[in-house]
Amino acid sequence: MPDAAYDLVIVGAGPAGLSGAIYAARAGLRAVVLDRGVAGGTVMLTPMMDNYLGVGSVKGMALAKEMKAHASRYAEIREGVNVSDVSLCDDIFSVTTDSGSLQAKALLIATGGRHRTLGIPGEERLAGRGVSYCATCDGFLFKGKSVVVVGGGSTALTEAAYLVRLGIDVTLVHRRAEMRAERSLQDDYRSLNGKLALNSVVEEILGEKRVEGVRLRRLDTGRAEVLKCDGAFISIGYEPSNELAKRLGLELNPDGTIKTDRAQRTSMHYVYAAGDITGGVMQAITGAAAGAVAALSAYEDLAKPYWRRAIK
Repeated sequence: MPDAAYDLVIVGAGPAGLSGAIYAARAGLRAVVLDRGVAGGTVMLTPMMDNYLGVGSVKGMALAKEMKAHASRYAEIREGVNVSDVSLCDDIFSVTTDSGSLQAKALLIATGGRHRTLGIPGEERLAGRGVSYCATCDGFLFKGKSVVVVGGGSTALTEAAYLVRLGIDVTLVHRRAEMRAERSLQDDYRSLNGKLALNSVVEEILGEKRVEGVRLRRLDTGRAEVLKCDGAFISIGYEPSNELAKRLGLELNPDGTIKTDRAQRTSMHYVYAAGDITGGVMQAITGAAAGAVAALSAYEDLAKPYWRRAIK
């Protein structure tokens, strides 16, 4: 391949992107990380993390700061840079940003996404103070307490059952009379004696400094009631930031995340993806691991170009 300004352009400065930058640089690749916000990704929004190996209990913002400082020792990190387009010409990627364009031999997409919100009073104000979008991340904090889980799909039922097994009193709130989740998941949740509030919506999340309850409204009767609880887990879907993937024509999974093989390769030569944009568990530690794998795959492919086999 002809020379380019960078060996690897990484779009997204969450755990996957920052880890990818470290591993790429240590392998001898010239890498740059671009992010439209600030480095750290969703870790920045996590009040307290207790499950990142070797760290113990740490504020998400503090961990994000350490991640950025570590990656900055190896690669250039540009924050507040929006990537508007990516194109490929003569085996070189042209990455267009609002402050100019870059060229690269390879591309790592680590753009993540965002959880869908209810958009109701109290949700944004109490985010991180009882309002959560990840049972795996925050469920442990609610052991012995009571929470509501909002949603009726497979993810909501899976998270609700997970929380019950942690010893949490769970009420699943769903706007329809029937849930959309797989029958086996519904049966599992019911076998755990999980509570249900069907034909109901959460209209407001209550509390001053922390979640103290939710205001429910029955859609079939119009009756409103206050349900006291210590937390509200919102599980109504995830929106991957896949705009660049679509522009490149990458193969996507049914949920819009980017399809990769075990080496984080996508359906296009020299394009890799890692972190929440690829779906799966969506944890900081798995994102960091996937970013490392993607960077090493890029190094391997750039050192000895390969002919892609179909992703299984």
